[in-house]
Amino acid sequence: MGADANALRWTGEPGHYEVYYLSVTDPSSGWGVWIRYTMLAPTGPRGQPATASLWLMAMPPSQTQRGPAPGEPLGRKVDYPIGELRAESAPFALSIGEATLSNRGMRGAFADVAWELSWEPRLAAYHHVHPVLSRLGVAQTTLTLPHADLEVSGTVRLGERQLELDGARGGQAHLWGSKHARRWAWAHCNALCGLDGGPRPGSFVDGVSVFVSRLGREVGPSTPLVARLLDEDFTSVSPLRVSTNASQFGLTSWHFEARDGARRLVGQVDAPRPSLVGVTYHDPDGELAYCYNSEVASMRLWVWDRTRGAGWKLRDTLQSAGGAHFEYAQRTVIPELTVHVT
Repeated sequence: MGADANALRWTGEPGHYEVYYLSVTDPSSGWGVWIRYTMLAPTGPRGQPATASLWLMAMPPSQTQRGPAPGEPLGRKVDYPIGELRAESAPFALSIGEATLSNRGMRGAFADVAWELSWEPRLAAYHHVHPVLSRLGVAQTTLTLPHADLEVSGTVRLGERQLELDGARGGQAHLWGSKHARRWAWAHCNALCGLDGGPRPGSFVDGVSVFVSRLGREVGPSTPLVARLLDEDFTSVSPLRVSTNASQFGLTSWHFEARDGARRLVGQVDAPRPSLVGVTYHDPDGELAYCYNSEVASMRLWVWDRTRGAGWKLRDTLQSAGGAHFEYAQRTVIPELTVHVT
């Protein structure tokens, strides 16, 4: 499962970027980890060569029962010549330098960080871009979830700290395109519980809300969401739904409402400001975007179903305290926040 969704899309042309990432939160320590394998092929007459990169960002829980957060957020990145990027499709395998990624895990090391993680694929891939929009080439970036709901095991070294993951909840995504949006919010969570605290294995939600530039104007938001809740898939990605799903977001929060048939999903995401790790994204044309990410955010979801003659009925309420993943990005830096990766 997920092999086609993870296949490298770059064919050697300029004007392309591509990203694979894993986001995961360790329930034992409360630390969140975000690992990225990326490539960038610049455009224009500058003749800049394509490059590949490895990234690792991590952040502690915002607080513990004993007191303040047990550490500081960190961000690391290393760049490679594009010849260090290698990919195979059957089965999928990708490497940058000595680091590897497959449909069953990833391993790598550089500077003072390292990871050796494994998982078993469970679900088919989910796609945020509707096939119609994909065929028309409307989206400047395409986002897929080859592995939306994972139990991740293994080790992550963060300087002198080592995390031992044993079934930590996370997701692996793949995106590619020619340019990032003007600004956006993204969230993922599969460490969901009911209001009684009981875990809800097999449940996840993943969505993004973007503003893009059209004819010199900022247009949006466009808000696709995918999920699996109450043992049913939820895919709110049609052109109509993407343009009408409600969304309000900022640096540390996102409120959204999405529809799929007779189901409505309402969500609230909140990220502790001290947990945000700032990184810089480079577009192929050289423009920069500044992203602020937390893998220790919190989320609450309300699942509503439309019933015949009775209107909307609340079917379930789900929550995650410190186990949700959130990202906010814009085209200008936020001066009072640290940019950990440039």
